[in-house]
Amino acid sequence: MTGHNPTDRSKLGSKRHIRTDKDGIPLSTFITSANTHDVTVAINTIDNIIIKRPLPSKYKHKQNLCLDKAYHSKEVEQEIIDRGYIPHIRHRREEEENKLLKKNHLARRWVVERTNSWHNRYRKLFTRYEKKDENYL
Repeated sequence: MTGHNPTDRSKLGSKRHIRTDKDGIPLSTFITSANTHDVTVAINTIDNIIIKRPLPSKYKHKQNLCLDKAYHSKEVEQEIIDRGYIPHIRHRREEEENKLLKKNHLARRWVVERTNSWHNRYRKLFTRYEKKDENYL
């Protein structure tokens, strides 16, 4: 933890909010300060997609969207449903129970974690040297 006092969460640095496809290729990125909660920028991350997806129609299947527990909010879930996605938000405990029961409907958060690991291999991305968000992005 960094900052003056750990109780006020005055963290230094920045946070990358990343949306990936099923293979871990980044589709959208949103950069905020490190003390910003994920739920406040969830819709911005979803809307900030580089590759436009086809509009959902009633004949096509809806796309699944696996999210971390930090994105659990009724407003965020409703916005995700309005954009034509099926949200999958699970606790870690539920994932462990599903692994024990061998269910196949798991939230695949590890794909984004792997993408973050790929980004952290590059020194310029791991330690932010730029002052402007545009340059860092």
